Amino acid sequence: MHTVQINLNSVDKVRAFVHSVNRFNAEFDLVSGRFVIDAKSIMGIFSLDLSKPIDLTIYNDDDTEILESLKPFLVQ
Repeated sequence: MHTVQINLNSVDKVRAFVHSVNRFNAEFDLVSGRFVIDAKSIMGIFSLDLSKPIDLTIYNDDDTEILESLKPFLVQ
């Protein structure tokens, strides 16, 4: 399990993010405040406050390839 912060501040970023996470056979959760959303659900993501960074929890032992594909969304 690994947690990173991501930024999804546009519709295009949300669409690209969902496309990226759906390529992997792993579980992903987005945590914003007290809300936990399946990161593979585009409708769920749009229910969150996207104006600030969101915590992404990746449930996978080897997340090197996943993190590489999510670089455009990571908060540095």
